[in-house]
Amino acid sequence: MTNQLGADPVEALINFTGLNAIHLLFITLLVSPAARHLPCGDIMRYRRLLGLYVFAYAVSHLLVYIFFELQRDWSLLASEIIERPYIIVGLCALMILTALTVTSFESLRKKMGRRWQSLHNLIYVCLVLVLLHFSWSQKTIIAEPLIYWAVAAILLLPRKDKIKTWFGFSKRKRR
Repeated sequence: MTNQLGADPVEALINFTGLNAIHLLFITLLVSPAARHLPCGDIMRYRRLLGLYVFAYAVSHLLVYIFFELQRDWSLLASEIIERPYIIVGLCALMILTALTVTSFESLRKKMGRRWQSLHNLIYVCLVLVLLHFSWSQKTIIAEPLIYWAVAAILLLPRKDKIKTWFGFSKRKRR
């Protein structure tokens, strides 16, 4: 509205919503380790809200792309999906975020029991998909995408044992 989006306002909106989704995803993943190591365990209460914001920005990212970039041309969307595999990767990440958002409410969490945690561990897969989507859309891994991958590695480092177990890479005890 103030005409400060630059020469290509659609591209600016796509980048703004996509990067904010990534940044909020990083912050969401930072909450658990921060709550463990800092004397402010109350921040765990905000993790769900941050996750909902990640979903909102991701959906906004998709809607800006469909409504402004493609002008709701569904045949063009189909050809874009075929020509640009990073869109498929982004849609897979969005489907994971949708499942996590729908099941983030306390009533569904209780109904799902132990399966809830297994489902919400998909956030690590989602992170990789999001960064792959971003890297491919930038058409380079050098520069900005490399910084995001490094931040993701740092965020996942405290969870390496959990991730190994979740993906089945850890050695199981034999009886």
